[in-house]
Amino acid sequence: MALKRERDGKRLHVKSRLMGESLVGKTFMKNLSVAPQKRLFPDVNIVKIGGQSICDRGKKALPSIVEEIVACSKTHKILLTTGGGTRSRHIYAIGLELGMPIGIIAKFGSSVSEQNALLLSTLLSPWGGLKIGHDEVTKLSLYFAQGCIPVMHGMPPYDYFALPHPGGRIPIHRTDVGTAVIADLIGARSCIFVKDEKGLHTDDPKKNKKAAFIPEIGARELLEMDLEDLIIERSCLEILQNSEVLERIQVINGLEQGNLTGALQGKPVGTVIHRE
Repeated sequence: MALKRERDGKRLHVKSRLMGESLVGKTFMKNLSVAPQKRLFPDVNIVKIGGQSICDRGKKALPSIVEEIVACSKTHKILLTTGGGTRSRHIYAIGLELGMPIGIIAKFGSSVSEQNALLLSTLLSPWGGLKIGHDEVTKLSLYFAQGCIPVMHGMPPYDYFALPHPGGRIPIHRTDVGTAVIADLIGARSCIFVKDEKGLHTDDPKKNKKAAFIPEIGARELLEMDLEDLIIERSCLEILQNSEVLERIQVINGLEQGNLTGALQGKPVGTVIHRE
Protein backbone atom coordinates (compact mmCIF):
# COMPACT_ATOMS: atom_id res chain seq x y z
CA MET A 1 0.00 0.00 0.00
CA ALA A 2 1.25 3.47 -0.90
CA LEU A 3 1.69 6.34 1.54
CA LYS A 4 -0.31 9.49 1.06
CA ARG A 5 0.48 12.85 2.67
CA GLU A 6 -2.34 15.03 3.95
CA ARG A 7 -2.92 18.43 2.35
CA ASP A 8 -1.33 20.19 5.30
CA GLY A 9 1.84 18.21 4.57
CA LYS A 10 2.21 17.16 8.21
CA ARG A 11 0.90 13.59 8.33
CA LEU A 12 1.27 10.44 6.25
CA HIS A 13 -1.44 7.82 5.81
CA VAL A 14 -1.47 4.34 4.32
CA LYS A 15 -3.59 4.79 1.22
CA SER A 16 -6.57 2.42 1.46
CA ARG A 17 -10.34 2.40 1.57
CA LEU A 18 -10.10 2.47 5.36
CA MET A 19 -8.67 6.00 5.37
CA GLY A 20 -11.01 8.36 7.16
CA GLU A 21 -13.69 5.71 7.75
CA SER A 22 -15.46 5.32 11.09
CA LEU A 23 -15.62 1.49 10.75
CA VAL A 24 -19.28 1.48 11.78
CA GLY A 25 -20.90 2.25 8.44
CA LYS A 26 -22.98 -0.76 7.35
CA THR A 27 -22.64 -0.28 3.60
CA PHE A 28 -18.91 0.39 3.78
CA MET A 29 -18.18 -2.64 5.96
CA LYS A 30 -20.31 -4.90 3.79
CA ASN A 31 -18.57 -3.84 0.58
CA LEU A 32 -15.02 -3.79 1.98
CA SER A 33 -12.85 -6.15 -0.03
CA VAL A 34 -10.65 -8.40 2.11
CA ALA A 35 -8.49 -11.43 1.43
CA PRO A 36 -9.83 -14.86 2.44
CA GLN A 37 -9.00 -15.71 6.05
CA LYS A 38 -5.71 -17.56 6.35
CA ARG A 39 -5.90 -20.87 8.20
CA LEU A 40 -2.92 -20.72 10.53
CA PHE A 41 -3.02 -24.32 11.80
CA PRO A 42 -5.33 -26.35 9.53
CA ASP A 43 -3.95 -29.66 10.85
CA VAL A 44 -4.65 -28.95 14.54
CA ASN A 45 -7.71 -30.37 16.32
CA ILE A 46 -9.30 -28.35 19.13
CA VAL A 47 -10.71 -30.62 21.84
CA LYS A 48 -12.56 -29.17 24.81
CA ILE A 49 -12.71 -31.30 27.96
CA GLY A 50 -15.89 -30.41 29.81
CA GLY A 51 -15.55 -29.11 33.36
CA GLN A 52 -18.70 -30.41 34.99
CA SER A 53 -19.10 -33.37 32.64
CA ILE A 54 -15.51 -34.72 32.74
CA CYS A 55 -13.08 -32.87 35.05
CA ASP A 56 -15.42 -32.85 38.05
CA ARG A 57 -15.80 -36.64 37.85
CA GLY A 58 -12.14 -37.07 38.79
CA LYS A 59 -10.83 -40.62 38.60
CA LYS A 60 -14.18 -41.86 37.27
CA ALA A 61 -13.60 -40.07 33.95
CA LEU A 62 -10.24 -38.33 33.62
CA PRO A 63 -7.79 -41.29 33.54
CA SER A 64 -9.58 -42.98 30.62
CA ILE A 65 -9.89 -39.77 28.57
CA VAL A 66 -6.23 -38.94 29.29
CA GLU A 67 -5.25 -42.40 28.05
CA GLU A 68 -7.22 -41.86 24.83
CA ILE A 69 -5.76 -38.37 24.31
CA VAL A 70 -2.23 -39.74 24.65
CA ALA A 71 -2.93 -42.51 22.12
CA CYS A 72 -4.55 -40.07 19.66
CA SER A 73 -1.73 -37.53 20.01
CA LYS A 74 0.60 -39.96 18.22
CA THR A 75 -1.30 -39.44 14.95
CA HIS A 76 -3.19 -36.17 15.53
CA LYS A 77 -2.14 -32.70 16.64
CA ILE A 78 -4.42 -31.82 19.56
CA LEU A 79 -4.88 -28.53 21.41
CA LEU A 80 -6.92 -29.09 24.56
CA THR A 81 -9.14 -26.55 26.32
CA THR A 82 -10.93 -26.94 29.64
CA GLY A 83 -14.24 -25.89 31.14
CA GLY A 84 -14.92 -24.63 34.64
CA GLY A 85 -17.55 -27.05 35.88
CA THR A 86 -19.28 -27.10 39.25
CA ARG A 87 -16.74 -24.86 40.98
CA SER A 88 -17.38 -22.08 38.47
CA ARG A 89 -21.11 -22.38 39.09
CA HIS A 90 -20.46 -22.15 42.82
CA ILE A 91 -18.43 -18.95 42.52
CA TYR A 92 -20.98 -17.53 40.04
CA ALA A 93 -23.73 -18.09 42.63
CA ILE A 94 -21.74 -16.33 45.35
CA GLY A 95 -20.85 -13.45 43.04
CA LEU A 96 -24.46 -12.96 41.95
CA GLU A 97 -25.65 -13.04 45.55
CA LEU A 98 -23.13 -10.31 46.43
CA GLY A 99 -24.10 -8.15 43.46
CA MET A 100 -20.83 -8.53 41.53
CA PRO A 101 -20.75 -7.03 38.00
CA ILE A 102 -20.60 -9.33 35.00
CA GLY A 103 -16.90 -8.62 34.35
CA ILE A 104 -15.91 -9.80 37.82
CA ILE A 105 -18.04 -12.93 37.45
CA ALA A 106 -16.37 -13.65 34.10
CA LYS A 107 -12.98 -13.31 35.81
CA PHE A 108 -14.12 -15.88 38.38
CA GLY A 109 -14.90 -18.30 35.54
CA SER A 110 -11.45 -17.82 34.02
CA SER A 111 -9.69 -18.71 37.26
CA VAL A 112 -11.62 -21.96 37.71
CA SER A 113 -11.19 -22.97 34.06
CA GLU A 114 -7.46 -22.34 34.44
CA GLN A 115 -7.35 -24.62 37.49
CA ASN A 116 -8.76 -27.43 35.35
CA ALA A 117 -6.20 -26.68 32.63
CA LEU A 118 -3.44 -27.08 35.24
CA LEU A 119 -5.08 -30.32 36.46
CA LEU A 120 -5.30 -31.81 32.97
CA SER A 121 -1.82 -30.71 31.88
CA THR A 122 -0.36 -32.22 35.06
CA LEU A 123 -2.04 -35.57 34.36
CA LEU A 124 -0.66 -35.42 30.82
CA SER A 125 2.82 -34.21 31.83
CA PRO A 126 4.50 -37.66 31.51
CA TRP A 127 3.53 -37.58 27.82
CA GLY A 128 4.29 -33.92 27.08
CA GLY A 129 1.27 -32.21 28.62
CA LEU A 130 1.96 -28.49 28.84
CA LYS A 131 -0.27 -25.71 30.19
CA ILE A 132 -0.13 -22.66 27.91
CA GLY A 133 -1.75 -19.22 27.85
CA HIS A 134 -3.94 -17.73 25.15
CA ASP A 135 -1.12 -15.54 23.85
CA GLU A 136 1.04 -18.61 23.23
CA VAL A 137 -1.22 -20.00 20.51
CA THR A 138 1.20 -18.76 17.83
CA LYS A 139 3.83 -21.13 19.30
CA LEU A 140 1.79 -24.25 18.56
CA SER A 141 4.16 -25.43 15.81
CA LEU A 142 7.04 -25.34 18.27
CA TYR A 143 5.10 -27.28 20.92
CA PHE A 144 4.02 -29.99 18.48
CA ALA A 145 7.55 -30.29 17.07
CA GLN A 146 8.72 -31.03 20.62
CA GLY A 147 6.04 -33.68 21.12
CA CYS A 148 3.94 -31.61 23.54
CA ILE A 149 0.20 -31.81 24.19
CA PRO A 150 -0.74 -28.16 24.87
CA VAL A 151 -3.59 -27.36 27.25
CA MET A 152 -5.19 -23.93 27.71
CA HIS A 153 -8.20 -22.81 29.70
CA GLY A 154 -11.31 -22.32 27.61
CA MET A 155 -12.66 -19.05 29.02
CA PRO A 156 -12.34 -16.32 26.37
CA PRO A 157 -10.27 -13.30 27.44
CA TYR A 158 -13.19 -10.91 27.94
CA ASP A 159 -12.89 -11.05 31.74
CA TYR A 160 -13.42 -7.48 33.01
CA PHE A 161 -14.66 -6.54 29.53
CA ALA A 162 -17.49 -9.11 29.49
CA LEU A 163 -20.45 -7.79 27.52
CA PRO A 164 -23.72 -6.96 29.32
CA HIS A 165 -26.72 -8.83 27.97
CA PRO A 166 -30.46 -8.99 28.74
CA GLY A 167 -30.32 -12.57 30.07
CA GLY A 168 -28.73 -11.71 33.42
CA ARG A 169 -25.20 -11.37 34.76
CA ILE A 170 -23.82 -14.86 34.06
CA PRO A 171 -21.41 -14.30 31.12
CA ILE A 172 -22.73 -15.70 27.84
CA HIS A 173 -19.17 -16.00 26.51
CA ARG A 174 -17.82 -18.91 28.55
CA THR A 175 -15.57 -21.89 27.89
CA ASP A 176 -17.51 -23.38 24.94
CA VAL A 177 -17.40 -20.00 23.23
CA GLY A 178 -13.70 -19.58 23.99
CA THR A 179 -13.01 -22.96 22.39
CA ALA A 180 -14.99 -22.09 19.25
CA VAL A 181 -13.22 -18.72 19.01
CA ILE A 182 -9.79 -20.38 19.21
CA ALA A 183 -10.84 -22.92 16.57
CA ASP A 184 -11.89 -20.08 14.27
CA LEU A 185 -8.71 -18.12 15.03
CA ILE A 186 -6.34 -20.89 13.96
CA GLY A 187 -8.56 -22.39 11.25
CA ALA A 188 -8.61 -25.72 13.07
CA ARG A 189 -9.11 -29.06 11.35
CA SER A 190 -11.85 -29.93 13.84
CA CYS A 191 -13.55 -28.56 16.95
CA ILE A 192 -14.72 -31.28 19.33
CA PHE A 193 -16.60 -30.82 22.61
CA VAL A 194 -16.18 -33.71 25.04
CA LYS A 195 -19.27 -33.91 27.27
CA ASP A 196 -21.09 -36.60 29.27
CA GLU A 197 -24.05 -37.07 26.91
CA LYS A 198 -24.34 -38.77 23.52
CA GLY A 199 -24.69 -35.34 21.92
CA LEU A 200 -27.39 -32.77 21.23
CA HIS A 201 -30.97 -33.49 22.27
CA THR A 202 -34.21 -31.56 21.97
CA ASP A 203 -34.02 -31.01 25.74
CA ASP A 204 -31.73 -31.91 28.62
CA PRO A 205 -31.86 -35.74 28.68
CA LYS A 206 -30.89 -35.75 32.36
CA LYS A 207 -34.14 -33.94 33.16
CA ASN A 208 -36.37 -35.08 30.31
CA LYS A 209 -36.16 -38.77 29.40
CA LYS A 210 -38.30 -38.13 26.31
CA ALA A 211 -35.75 -35.74 24.79
CA ALA A 212 -34.91 -36.83 21.25
CA PHE A 213 -31.31 -37.22 20.06
CA ILE A 214 -30.19 -35.05 17.12
CA PRO A 215 -27.28 -36.66 15.21
CA GLU A 216 -26.73 -33.81 12.74
CA ILE A 217 -28.15 -30.32 12.21
CA GLY A 218 -27.27 -26.94 10.73
CA ALA A 219 -26.29 -24.05 12.98
CA ARG A 220 -28.92 -21.70 11.56
CA GLU A 221 -31.67 -24.29 11.88
CA LEU A 222 -30.69 -25.00 15.48
CA LEU A 223 -30.73 -21.29 16.32
CA GLU A 224 -34.20 -20.96 14.79
CA MET A 225 -35.48 -23.91 16.86
CA ASP A 226 -34.74 -21.82 19.98
CA LEU A 227 -34.62 -24.88 22.24
CA GLU A 228 -35.05 -24.44 25.99
CA ASP A 229 -31.69 -26.09 26.68
CA LEU A 230 -28.57 -26.82 24.65
CA ILE A 231 -25.51 -28.97 25.28
CA ILE A 232 -23.22 -26.12 24.16
CA GLU A 233 -23.41 -22.36 24.65
CA ARG A 234 -25.73 -20.72 22.12
CA SER A 235 -23.14 -18.18 20.99
CA CYS A 236 -21.08 -21.07 19.58
CA LEU A 237 -23.72 -21.47 16.87
CA GLU A 238 -23.35 -17.84 15.80
CA ILE A 239 -19.55 -18.17 15.76
CA LEU A 240 -19.82 -21.28 13.56
CA GLN A 241 -22.36 -19.69 11.24
CA ASN A 242 -20.25 -16.54 10.79
CA SER A 243 -16.88 -18.30 10.51
CA GLU A 244 -14.91 -18.27 7.26
CA VAL A 245 -12.91 -21.37 8.15
CA LEU A 246 -14.93 -23.56 10.54
CA GLU A 247 -17.28 -25.94 8.77
CA ARG A 248 -18.60 -27.88 11.74
CA ILE A 249 -18.35 -28.59 15.44
CA GLN A 250 -18.90 -31.97 17.06
CA VAL A 251 -20.26 -32.96 20.46
CA ILE A 252 -19.36 -36.40 21.83
CA ASN A 253 -19.69 -38.45 25.00
CA GLY A 254 -16.25 -38.67 26.59
CA LEU A 255 -17.40 -41.30 29.08
CA GLU A 256 -17.49 -43.85 26.24
CA GLN A 257 -14.05 -45.09 25.26
CA GLY A 258 -13.25 -44.64 21.58
CA ASN A 259 -15.57 -41.71 20.83
CA LEU A 260 -12.73 -39.17 20.77
CA THR A 261 -10.69 -41.42 18.51
CA GLY A 262 -13.60 -41.76 16.12
CA ALA A 263 -14.31 -38.03 16.08
CA LEU A 264 -10.66 -37.23 15.32
CA GLN A 265 -10.85 -39.69 12.44
CA GLY A 266 -13.81 -37.75 11.04
CA LYS A 267 -16.46 -40.30 11.94
CA PRO A 268 -20.04 -39.09 12.72
CA VAL A 269 -19.78 -39.80 16.45
CA GLY A 270 -22.23 -37.95 18.69
CA THR A 271 -23.74 -34.82 17.13
CA VAL A 272 -22.34 -32.86 14.20
CA ILE A 273 -23.45 -29.22 13.88
CA HIS A 274 -22.49 -27.78 10.51
CA ARG A 275 -22.32 -24.28 9.08
CA GLU A 276 -25.15 -23.47 6.69
